[in-house]
Amino acid sequence: MGARSLTAGEKLPSIRALAKTMQVSPSTVVEAYDRLAAEGLIRSRPGSGFTVAGSLPPLALADVEPRLDREIDPFWVSRQSLDAAPEILKPGCGWLPADWLAHEPVRKAMRGLARADATVLADYGSTRGSPALRRLLARQLVEEGIDAGPDQILLTGSGTQALDLLCRFLLQPGDTVLLDDPCYFNFQALLRAHRVNVVSVPYTASGPDVALFAEALATHRPRLYVTNSAIHNPTGASLSPQVAHKILTLAAAHDLTIIEDDIFADFEIERAPRLAALDGLARVIRIGSFSKTLSASVRCGFIAARPDWIEGLIDLQVATAFGGPSPIAAEIIAAVLSDGSYRKHIAALRTRLAKRRREAAAILETMGIRPWVQPRGGYYLWCRLPDGRDAADLAKTALRESVVLAPGNVFSVALSAPDLMRFNVAQMDGRAIEVLKQSL
Repeated sequence: MGARSLTAGEKLPSIRALAKTMQVSPSTVVEAYDRLAAEGLIRSRPGSGFTVAGSLPPLALADVEPRLDREIDPFWVSRQSLDAAPEILKPGCGWLPADWLAHEPVRKAMRGLARADATVLADYGSTRGSPALRRLLARQLVEEGIDAGPDQILLTGSGTQALDLLCRFLLQPGDTVLLDDPCYFNFQALLRAHRVNVVSVPYTASGPDVALFAEALATHRPRLYVTNSAIHNPTGASLSPQVAHKILTLAAAHDLTIIEDDIFADFEIERAPRLAALDGLARVIRIGSFSKTLSASVRCGFIAARPDWIEGLIDLQVATAFGGPSPIAAEIIAAVLSDGSYRKHIAALRTRLAKRRREAAAILETMGIRPWVQPRGGYYLWCRLPDGRDAADLAKTALRESVVLAPGNVFSVALSAPDLMRFNVAQMDGRAIEVLKQSL
């Protein structure tokens, strides 16, 4: 049928006849016909057997390869990485390889779901999300110096959905939002969808440039500042105590709300200051998820904020998602967090990543590619290319060789990073390095 050797409406052999011809059991033919019917390729007519469907999909090759002609913008790396075929290498993507993650604890938790109450498998999630997972997160936040009870935590479908909910809750079209420059490119993409104005402040090795931060608040009067405090994406830098205190003082003076995306917190070996901990969740909102450390397939994020904001966010999540995240996802994550396996996994991951960062930095140095800062954890190296090479041109060249890179200007609101590039050290194998050398 895929080759159009059978035409629409043509009758297929009976189950018994085809089983005899193919020398298989009738049940095998039944299963094959059922699958073809589920895909819409054939139709079953009671008393008439099976016929070829009349609306077959167009005869065309699947478009599975990255688009080489796509404009390099904040969506570029996401689209190239998410849509990449299995053989495409992705040192520009934002996640760990599958074989770096702890699958057995997740499988064990999934097996446990077979004994779960039927409501977990069938019902909507409650409005705040799993009480068990929220209690675990509250204890984790206390260890980080953030005093937030379970009622101050709202579970969401992902870290991205958490940010989207907060933007819906706090912003109106035309408002101004302050971002770091560079910053995580999807901050820009999401804010664009909310039709707000975006201004940026240069990010230094110890946090945003304080003088320019103050100037931006006075000039543009932003309602919101979105940032990563620890293991900043893409730079890998960490906020210093001095800069953190100055940022909070300025935020209070200008009535600025801060969203602290701390999705890389568990990768940190030595904990850097957190705005949410210093502020006590008065004007700082903490968001996070387990997509980077546990599984991007079992997605669940969270928001920690002041109680009155949580109440408003609950109503908004009901309106837009009808309840909290999947109870199945929440149960899996709660099970992994509570049995001790997650802590062991993270400890091993930190050690492995520290070794890989050193190795990758040494290899990049041989090509004249130098890290902007030595990160305290995580899997990113933000690097300057040699001889002022244009990172966008390099990324396009590498993509022709099936390697996805992350050029600097996709992270920069001001387009001030043309010769910088973010490398995911966990995704850099020998072939990716060879393509990078050839592309240079």
